[in-house]
Amino acid sequence: MANPYALSLQTAIAQDRRILRNLGTPQLIEEAIRNGEGLLATDGPFVVATGKHTGRSAQDKFIVRDAETDASVWWGKTNVPMSPESFACLKADFAAALDEKEKLYVADLFGGSQPEHRINVRVVTELAWHSLFVRTLLVRPSADELVAFAPEYTIIDLPSFRADPERHGCRSETVVAVNLSEKLILIGGTAYAGEMKKSVFGILNYLLPTRGVMPMHCSANIGPDGDTAVFFGLSGTGKTTLSADASRTLIGDDEHGWSDTAVFNFEGGCYAKMIRLSAQAEPEIFATTKRFGTILENVVIDPETRAIDLDDDSLAENSRGSYPIDFIPNASADNLGPVPRNIVFLTADAYGVLPPIARLTPDQAMYHFLSGYTARVAGTEIGVTEPSATFSTCFGAPFMPRHPSVYGNLLKARIARGGVRCWLVNTGWTGGSYGTGSRMPIKVTRALLNAALSGELEGVTYRTDPVFGFEVPVAAPGIDDTLLDPRTTWADPATYDRTAEKLARQFVENFRQFEDSVDTSVRAAGPRQFSDA
Repeated sequence: MANPYALSLQTAIAQDRRILRNLGTPQLIEEAIRNGEGLLATDGPFVVATGKHTGRSAQDKFIVRDAETDASVWWGKTNVPMSPESFACLKADFAAALDEKEKLYVADLFGGSQPEHRINVRVVTELAWHSLFVRTLLVRPSADELVAFAPEYTIIDLPSFRADPERHGCRSETVVAVNLSEKLILIGGTAYAGEMKKSVFGILNYLLPTRGVMPMHCSANIGPDGDTAVFFGLSGTGKTTLSADASRTLIGDDEHGWSDTAVFNFEGGCYAKMIRLSAQAEPEIFATTKRFGTILENVVIDPETRAIDLDDDSLAENSRGSYPIDFIPNASADNLGPVPRNIVFLTADAYGVLPPIARLTPDQAMYHFLSGYTARVAGTEIGVTEPSATFSTCFGAPFMPRHPSVYGNLLKARIARGGVRCWLVNTGWTGGSYGTGSRMPIKVTRALLNAALSGELEGVTYRTDPVFGFEVPVAAPGIDDTLLDPRTTWADPATYDRTAEKLARQFVENFRQFEDSVDTSVRAAGPRQFSDA
């Protein structure tokens, strides 16, 4: 007899009696403990280890290339195609794997907080804590909404599944396969929970531009005067930390949409880095590590005392905590706010040549948005002995299915329409590159951000940076003027000049891939181009 899953996974899941549906936080934690999936720590969080996968498996993600996606997806090393035939084999094998499970967990959720732009997502997991995670990170329907809930997209997450590269057209035993035509995503061979939320982000990044909505890999908050600010940045640049400001209302820490009427969170929770988190530097986030309902991934826990150690990176440098957004005291009840007045691009410049803050024109904003620059530091990877530039277009290349110019042009149009102020903020190094200089003090970053968002930087004097072309304040309230000109913080200005030129060349080289897709004014908005003569 044919396995019914092979005919229609979504229909079979809806009818399966082994499924535990839409359980709440206490029930899922009870299930996870009963299943031996993790430990309850002394102060209440649930602690899990994800094994060898402590981050996303970017090289194992595929999008099915068919009539729907052939001309609409930006194919390349980020968006890698899978054939419909390979996906069909994978789907059949997922069906067989599901049929062997004694129980499964289903969560019916929304991707997106603004009703007219959200999608209905059904997530099927074999692990109870994965169901808790996705319930925490996405938007939970009300009881009335659940009664009428009809899933548009389905995600199936089976860490125990092992893919076969020859049969399934993938790279390894791990696979994340996205079929936008069938509205089905299959995740196998990894217990890293972030794959589920990023899959929803990818769906929205594909759908929303066709509706004129700008999807963004950013955090966002609202000031006391109703001024929304969005913070773009790659991992480690401070998106979560800087948006969790006690003086402002948090909209969200990672993924948002910018519609005609609002900036809205795609999620209902936060997913923060936990390594070396301190109560002094990040009190709001630190407090979540002492709450029942928080999940801590790859945080070391003493099996006897159940005490956690946030400083121990023996399991992972990328230890994570997921918690409902209302665990942050000043979070928005609606997960949305007005359209933004300020956009901030965060970069952790390990070269130490970018200023702590710079003002950007709309063309420069698009240039830096498409560039998506930050830097890895020495020692983070084998063979990395000095800082190295990392460019991730739109500050989130792995999650952007369409051509970057689609998102860049949307951003530029919305900036122009709303008269939005744009800033580049360096949360990285000053006084020299990593290993010589020092990390930009977070107090300085916060003070400059507060001045920018409040409008205090509008009336100060600016200079034009001779290499990068953006405007840098000469002085700012409460800030040592020396910090504002990074060249003066270096012991040897000539070494600064050479390092700045090196980084500028890397910007220019990286941007060549976009030159045919943007206006001349955007091409001219980057660093000064140096002659090789």
